Amino acid sequence: AQRDVLLPAKAGGLSILLADDNLDVAATLGVLLEMVGHTVELVHDGEAAAAAALRIQPDVVLLDIGMPKLNGYEACRRIRAQQGGSSMTLIALTGWGQPEDVLSATAAGFDRHLVKPVDPAVLTDLLADIAARVRGA
Repeated sequence: AQRDVLLPAKAGGLSILLADDNLDVAATLGVLLEMVGHTVELVHDGEAAAAAALRIQPDVVLLDIGMPKLNGYEACRRIRAQQGGSSMTLIALTGWGQPEDVLSATAAGFDRHLVKPVDPAVLTDLLADIAARVRGA
């Protein structure tokens, strides 16, 4: 057990909440994120995302925009208003990439806007940058 304490976690492991109503997309992205050292919790609608964000206080929330119950914009606003929500990095994941979609995401409180299908290299690089900032590196 002593040795386990000394082994570093994979570089930049973040706590990530991933909300997407497409179960295959969520599962695939979740596995990818775990493979590069992040801890991931999956939910499949906006209400569950807001509840989970409050419960687990993740470093990063990846929100699909087109979800049932609360869409990603509404979920983002709710998370931002909750305890701890202002310190989380919120990233919109959406099939909508027009300039007005980016503006809508920013207005709702998102930090970043990524268009699906998300390039895994772009996402992992972005998360590495966030991890460096969160860890004060």
